Amino acid sequence: MNRVVITGAGTINALGKNVPETLEAMREGRCGIAELEFRDVDRLSIKIGGQVKGFEPEAIFNRQQLTLYDRFTQFTLMAAQEAITQSGLTFGGELAATTGVVLGTAGGGVGTWDDNYRSVYEDGKNRVHPFVVPKLMNNAAASHVSMQYNLKGPSFTVSTACASSNHAMSQAFAMVRSGMSKAMVTGGSESMLCFGGVKAWEGLRVMSRDACRPFSANRNGMVQGEGAAIFVFEEFEHARARGAEIMAEVVGFAMTSDASDIVMPSKQGAARAISGALADARIPRDKIGYINAHGTGTAANDKTECAAVADVFGTHADKLMISSTKSMHGHLIGGTGAVELLACIMALRDGVIAPTIGYEEPDPECALDVVPNEARDVAVEYALSNAFAFGGLNAVLALRRV
Repeated sequence: MNRVVITGAGTINALGKNVPETLEAMREGRCGIAELEFRDVDRLSIKIGGQVKGFEPEAIFNRQQLTLYDRFTQFTLMAAQEAITQSGLTFGGELAATTGVVLGTAGGGVGTWDDNYRSVYEDGKNRVHPFVVPKLMNNAAASHVSMQYNLKGPSFTVSTACASSNHAMSQAFAMVRSGMSKAMVTGGSESMLCFGGVKAWEGLRVMSRDACRPFSANRNGMVQGEGAAIFVFEEFEHARARGAEIMAEVVGFAMTSDASDIVMPSKQGAARAISGALADARIPRDKIGYINAHGTGTAANDKTECAAVADVFGTHADKLMISSTKSMHGHLIGGTGAVELLACIMALRDGVIAPTIGYEEPDPECALDVVPNEARDVAVEYALSNAFAFGGLNAVLALRRV
């Protein structure tokens, strides 16, 4: 099997409009969650989120592009440009023919749905724009990235709620590892921060009105975010031959299904995914130094995840660090695992562990080292990235320092 490395990364999210800005914010433990700004926010019970502020798509995309690009696609294209530019790859010939795009999203063009439902239901219009369907479809972002960069290999979108990005990246990893492709563009994006998107989530009664405080005893729910993170996964020898800068190596993954409940997480399902990723990567449990947790800030998720980590790692659970960057950028739902992979890269490449901010009170059911409130300078060799979704769908990635 081929070794798979990351040679490019790009992002836009509530913490920053690129990777350096985002990693700086993570190092500083800066919070990107603030008051939401969009139409009819006053009608919502939940008025905070990890919104990308100061984003002006009209300054980046032309009018014709904006008729086709929902906000989640706009974020994807911006992140893809940064990632592919950093990788130094240009796509032609055989490389273009085999390189594809696998992205994750849960909602796709939620903003487009919201705008057009308003048009027909509230404004009484009888027609919508002819490009509404290609603008809102979940595969729109993947398709536009493939067209923008001449990528003619396997391209598709994965939609598995909060695990979408990790599932997508695992598939891209498998394709490069198997030799199907020399490189793949992968990651995820989401933009549900509009009236209809937030109103739907309010119905679940899992949202916080004031802050995201994962693992803290006084946590009271999750906070939504938006944005994208995109990566270039590349076969190691191909990257080395062209002198590419390598950010980290992806060494394993696992996917499991709880097969138990549509919203309540299962310790057993999460534990099997973590154990499976370790087995696939052939990593001894005591080699893991950092876990980027799913860590949503809900009572059920946090204690279940901590119990799964304790079960898998035994006594080593007390020695590893686990943090949730959702406390800073919010929960990007289908795009969240991609943004969180940046924290794993920072841990491995830079020796900086992103903190769990907002931590105020110890919880006996989350009695692990959650790196509270301040980043740490600690060198680690291996890291895991956890994603556990509604529907009981779990995906865990394992990475190594290069």
